[in-house]
Formats: sequence, C-alpha cells, structure tokens
Amino acid sequence: MTDATARTPQQERSRATQARLLEATVECLVERGWSGTTTTVVAAHAGVSRGAQLHHYPTKAALVTAAVAHIAERRATELRREAEALPEGPERLDHVVDLLAAAFTGPLFVAALELWVAARTDAELRAALLPLEHRLGREMHRLTVELLGVDQRRPGVRESVQTTLDLMRGLGVANLLTDDSTRRTALLQHWKQQLAALLKP
Repeated sequence: MTDATARTPQQERSRATQARLLEATVECLVERGWSGTTTTVVAAHAGVSRGAQLHHYPTKAALVTAAVAHIAERRATELRREAEALPEGPERLDHVVDLLAAAFTGPLFVAALELWVAARTDAELRAALLPLEHRLGREMHRLTVELLGVDQRRPGVRESVQTTLDLMRGLGVANLLTDDSTRRTALLQHWKQQLAALLKP
C-alpha cells in the first residue's frame, strides 16, 4: 500500500469529522443560542472527541464561523438547484422572492443572527465574522442577480437587488419571536409588484 493510498481513508475520516462538527455547531446555535454553544457541547452533539474537535477548530470563533460558511455554501447550492425548477417569464420574479424569503427564515439565518449579536461585544468573534459576512453578502447578491436574470449595470438594478435582500433580512428578524407569516406574505406581495416595476427593462 502506498503512502498516498494510506492517507486517503484518513483524509476522508477527517472531512467527515469536520462535517459533523459544522452541522452540530449550527444545530446547537439554533437550539441553545450563542451562550449555550460551547465547543464541548458541540463535540458531544457531533459524537466527536474533544481532542478531534480542538485539532480541527482550536477556538469557538473558528468553529462557528467555519460552520456558518459551510452551511451558507450548501444553502447557495440548494438555492441554485431549486431555481432550476422555476418557470421562466413574468412569474419567475415572484418565485425568486419566495425562495429568498425562505432562506432568511431557516436555521442558518437563526444561527447567523446569534453570531451577529454576540459579535457586537466579542472582539475575537467579530474579527473572524466580518470578512466572512462580507463574502457571503457579495455571494448572496450575485446569486440573486443571477436568479432574477437582470443586468446590474443598469441604473437602479443593484440598489433594487440589495433592497430586496435587506427587506428579506428584516422580515426574517421580525419572524423570530412570533409567527409573522400573514404580515410577511402581504409585504412580500407588495414588494414583488414594486420590484417588477423597478427591474422592468
């Protein structure tokens, strides 16, 4: 057996361990919040030894930011897959807005909010989180432009897309403590009409 062959199962086990840790971190953030998500709790939840967890992610900030990046990338892939089934034509915009609204009410969004609030007073977490959030924000904007099929070089298009994302984020926050679905549905319907007019060639 060559060294390369021997390393492959170890690399696969390492990737599997990392994936379990990242998934468990997001689950703990959603269920327990920032203060209840300790590295010890995450390791136990993932069924991973404390030593293995520390080997991959030596600090809590490193663990949670890696988890959010991992799940965000997975969600972007899922959004693209879901978008393949969307109809072309005038109804597409409505479906894209609905897809985005769902993305801002799911577990990843709840986990991200926990981190944003904690980062306000945690310098280490803020330093780790800011570059990630800038990157994810740019990618979400680019994905939205792609799904809507618009040219953001046109005046007002970039601003309209960003306003859509900011609206989705705000509605997601409003939905955290109470079921805000009725008001959200009405607001989304109104914004779909406005957005269609703003993006009209």
